[in-house]
Amino acid sequence: MKFLISLHINPAVLDALTDEEKAAIGDGHATFIESLKKSGELITTQALVDPSQAAVVRVRNGQPVVTDGPFLEAKEHLGGFYLVDCENKERAIELATQIPDCAIDGLGVEVRQVMFADGQLEA
Repeated sequence: MKFLISLHINPAVLDALTDEEKAAIGDGHATFIESLKKSGELITTQALVDPSQAAVVRVRNGQPVVTDGPFLEAKEHLGGFYLVDCENKERAIELATQIPDCAIDGLGVEVRQVMFADGQLEA
């Protein structure tokens, strides 16, 4: 079963951390990635740029409308994700608890099963 483990970032929370705490987060992610590679459960992981560099694309009256920056004003934004292939939701949650962001108030980690990929419904 495939699961998306998404990382929700609050820039104010990250800015309040010490350099040592920020380094510990980076080290924790490196350790987590290596663990997933060894277990064979990692499909991919990606970090995303700040939402201020995003573009929102809509089509209105048949014409594209592109807006720079984030769509919603929110304290948190999607900062990155892990796509994993593991036995079940319980295992995906177990994996998510190993992400250092889980231990920091104001940061969020969400686990969601992939419903389909490439048009094929997942079990």
